[in-house]
Amino acid sequence: MSADPRIAVVVITHQRRDELLLALQRLLALPERPHVVVVDNGSTDGTAAAVRERFPQVELLACAENLGAVGRNLGVARLRTPYVAFCDDDTWWDPGSLRTAADVLDAHPRLAVVTARIVVEPGGREDPIVPELRDSPVRGADWLPGPALGSFLAGASVVRRTAFEEVGGFCERLWLGGEEELMSGDLAARGWELCYLSELTVHHQASSARDPHRRRADGIRNTLWTTWLRRPLRPALRRTGHLLRTVPRDRVTARGLLAAARGVPWVLRERRVLPPHAEARFAALDEAQRRSTARRYVS
Repeated sequence: MSADPRIAVVVITHQRRDELLLALQRLLALPERPHVVVVDNGSTDGTAAAVRERFPQVELLACAENLGAVGRNLGVARLRTPYVAFCDDDTWWDPGSLRTAADVLDAHPRLAVVTARIVVEPGGREDPIVPELRDSPVRGADWLPGPALGSFLAGASVVRRTAFEEVGGFCERLWLGGEEELMSGDLAARGWELCYLSELTVHHQASSARDPHRRRADGIRNTLWTTWLRRPLRPALRRTGHLLRTVPRDRVTARGLLAAARGVPWVLRERRVLPPHAEARFAALDEAQRRSTARRYVS
């Protein structure tokens, strides 16, 4: 099958050389034969050298430091394909999913993001987040090919490059951890749609090479920042109160809350409340997020 010129893949990685090499082997075996850009976020484990040696056809950006999600911005900036699939170094796309995503995005010009069904490996079971995506309470346009979403999961999504660039990509200040929510609100504010598409599948075999405490602290910080950057006063107070009541009372949480507090001057400068049609998406998600068992701040 010939390469699909409509779609490319951006992979961000940090200190996971062996897992990345396996992910690249799988990506390059896809029938779509996508162009792949790897953004190495300052790894010191020989990742860049291994990619150059094993996969010379892959475009490599070796960064001097860990840029987090902003590494995806750098990868997208190197591309001219209309669509970009994101991939983490511990995930991989099912054969045919990228072509299907491109077909769907071709058919729906105001669709900015499609998010795939996530299968946890080993074992092939659905990720607990999948039912929440499939049963999303968000109301979107009636032409959507799947359930409308209020946000998305970057490592399991394909984005329209022009929409991604229109909102400036991922926010540098958020770094990594729930960074998609802020972008999703900004996309909705500009009239773009996001949806879940069960015909797409991403496999995820969670890496053991991670810092769960930092991930939780950053997630708490980013949730608070995003809430106060975009939500009206009352919803922002409700969400903040729920978070404070439900997070673990420990040093990790304290670190996240302190980091959020330090960013208050920036948040106040950058605060832009979403227009009503975009806020309605987040309001629809509030109750589902409170009941969710897949969105807990634990580590």
